[in-house]
Amino acid sequence: MADPQNDKVLSADQRITTIARLNDGLRQSIHSPRVNQVVMTTGVADLIGDTSLFRGFQRRAELLRTVRDYDAFGPDVDPHGERDFGRFEFAGETLYWKIDYYDRALTYGSPDPTDPDLTTRVLTLLLTHEY
Repeated sequence: MADPQNDKVLSADQRITTIARLNDGLRQSIHSPRVNQVVMTTGVADLIGDTSLFRGFQRRAELLRTVRDYDAFGPDVDPHGERDFGRFEFAGETLYWKIDYYDRALTYGSPDPTDPDLTTRVLTLLLTHEY
């Protein structure tokens, strides 16, 4: 796989480290993901409530901060070390967040998740029973 910094072939460890760094970058910029996207299921939207009301807006902000600050990675939720999945409690429910890698047109999987010029990351928030 090509390294977008210097077009070298990446080792397996470098590949994992690069993907994890890019995934962390998406979570850190969750309020402004640029070409990447953040979506939620209807179950999560219902849990948050109407975001035009202060309470719903406040709950959405709290939820996004929770994902942004998530650091409970371990072999049970991150067996490959890519930091692309998390599980947490919010408003009395258990939620997952996950990151999938698509091509820029969102038609197919990314040809190279280590290359941000070829990849659109989509972070999905969902209730565990929606998985």
